[in-house]
Amino acid sequence: MTTNQDEQYLQILSIFHFIVGGLTALFACFPIFHLAIGLGMLTGGFGPTSPDEPFPVQLFGLMFVIIPAMIILMGWALAVAIVAAGYFLSKRQKYTFCLVVAGVECIFFPFGTVLGVFTIIVLVRPTVKALFEARSPANLAGEVPPS
Repeated sequence: MTTNQDEQYLQILSIFHFIVGGLTALFACFPIFHLAIGLGMLTGGFGPTSPDEPFPVQLFGLMFVIIPAMIILMGWALAVAIVAAGYFLSKRQKYTFCLVVAGVECIFFPFGTVLGVFTIIVLVRPTVKALFEARSPANLAGEVPPS
């Protein structure tokens, strides 16, 4: 396999990382509805509560705020990592970061799984690894890598 073909594969993977990153950010926004309900419960938007209720609505509302907020933030963080990996793939930098993100994005079924598996398959090739090593800061500065 030629280096030119590897570069084309990395460019295609980079584009798909941007797309899947955007989809991940979009899907991470779905719990916003639950977050709004939780905020309504916390602020008393669902009517007054009586002191003899067995379970306080504010505590339930707090759970409806904390859990969706964590899911949203984790989804957005994953989306940022996927987009960053796409950028680094296009620049042939940060090999380990790209490989780790490819493994993590496999949990985002079905798009992330497919993209993650294909990214791992491409990144473990010796010729692709050589492309990343040629762009490493030590090689760009003219230093000789240890043999």
